[in-house]
Amino acid sequence: MVWQGDYSRLYIGGSWIEPATDETIDVVSPFTEEVVARVPAGSRADVDRAVAAAREAFDHGPWPGLGLGERMAVLRRFAAVLADRHEEMAEIISYEMGCPISLSRTMQTTGARLLLDSFLELAPRYEWSTVRRSNTGNALVTREPVGVVAAVVPWNAPLLVTVLKLVPALLAGCTVVLKPSPEATLDTYLFADMLKDTGLPAGVVNVVPADREVSEYLVTHRGVDKVSFTGSTAAGRRIAALCGQDLRRVTLELGGKSAALVLDDADLDVVLPTVQALSLRNTGQACSNKTRIVVARSRQTELLDRLREMVGSLVVGDPADPATQVGPVVSAAQRERVEGYLEVGRQEGAKVLVGGGRPAGLDRGWFVEPTVFTDVRPDMRIAQEEIFGPVLSVLAFDDEDEAVAIANDSDYGLNGSVFTADPEHALAVARRIRTGTVELNGCGVGFHAPIGGFKCSGIGREAGLEGFDAYVELKSYGLPAQLADILAPLA
Repeated sequence: MVWQGDYSRLYIGGSWIEPATDETIDVVSPFTEEVVARVPAGSRADVDRAVAAAREAFDHGPWPGLGLGERMAVLRRFAAVLADRHEEMAEIISYEMGCPISLSRTMQTTGARLLLDSFLELAPRYEWSTVRRSNTGNALVTREPVGVVAAVVPWNAPLLVTVLKLVPALLAGCTVVLKPSPEATLDTYLFADMLKDTGLPAGVVNVVPADREVSEYLVTHRGVDKVSFTGSTAAGRRIAALCGQDLRRVTLELGGKSAALVLDDADLDVVLPTVQALSLRNTGQACSNKTRIVVARSRQTELLDRLREMVGSLVVGDPADPATQVGPVVSAAQRERVEGYLEVGRQEGAKVLVGGGRPAGLDRGWFVEPTVFTDVRPDMRIAQEEIFGPVLSVLAFDDEDEAVAIANDSDYGLNGSVFTADPEHALAVARRIRTGTVELNGCGVGFHAPIGGFKCSGIGREAGLEGFDAYVELKSYGLPAQLADILAPLA
């Protein structure tokens, strides 16, 4: 049963309050194409109230002054609430944005819980303060909370990215205004409802759904010290430009066009399930998906045969059905975008191996067939631009230098894979790929490692110990030698 909460108000200052206007945002099911809820469209006045609450909580509230252990205790209570309401959260994410329920239970919710646990495990190991001695002086170097954070999260992995931003920010002592995507706001209401049972002080977390114009007002608000954004590269450029005007701190996790290199000795029994899991994940709507399959020409025919069989067998349908592997894309506009790229691919001379249209028998819902293009050149738009749908491009190479060149021939640099029978050789090839993450034979990096991108895939890193860096400012104190002696064992 999807959580039937009250979506008519905003969570500001620790309470559910009436919005400043009666403007609303329609939340539309991508499966039924029907409006399933309406939430307030936050106004500038609502943003002012949310930022003021966060500002008050940071400048005068107890949260920044608590010890790390006390803040961790609050987040542990939240972790317990999230575990208890795991199924509610999974169902609401599938309900609002169409992620297959099996994936909502794993990537979206279990993944978020594991990520939260990793931050709690890592927080005591982070170098919050240290004493540094030298013949030129003694210093206490601290990492102190950056202040009020505007956290802007996307619709494709709303809970996971919320945890990715809020948990390190809160552990650092920051306060937050959370701005969910209009396409996926309902999970954020459930998230806020969970917070009330944790003992989090009023104003530490505030939630304001908003359209683009009001979102821009938030990220330029004088009361905001830091913006953390996950979304498209185009939006990221705009946010970076806006924040640059005021030298506001900003972290950007943006788009990708990642390549999976299938070398001539790769085990296709490893490649195929990995492509299904990490290239078509979330109906292709994940920035880290490996959507360019770059294969040794000697293995191309075999790989294409197996891709045709695997992709053609995927179950497309109701995201609430546990058997579904591919759901609808998030919106009518997103389906139009994906179908536009299907046409572009054909016009550029690529050939459709499988898919290429709308699935038969599904007359409602924003569905696109899982699609594989062959005969793709590196300069084609379908090989260069992020489609954000269930569309893969297969490119062939003759030697490894060409494979690496194809992988690096992109404005993006978020993720990638190398498949080969020799793991040491895989690592050597991976070192040549200009991306923030490279997975060897489908092995993920886990939540203790930083993630983020080179080039147009973003600025900064999230997760791991490095995930705290986005929410702190370094500060140095000059110390007399006697005080340095006292503080050194405590730092």
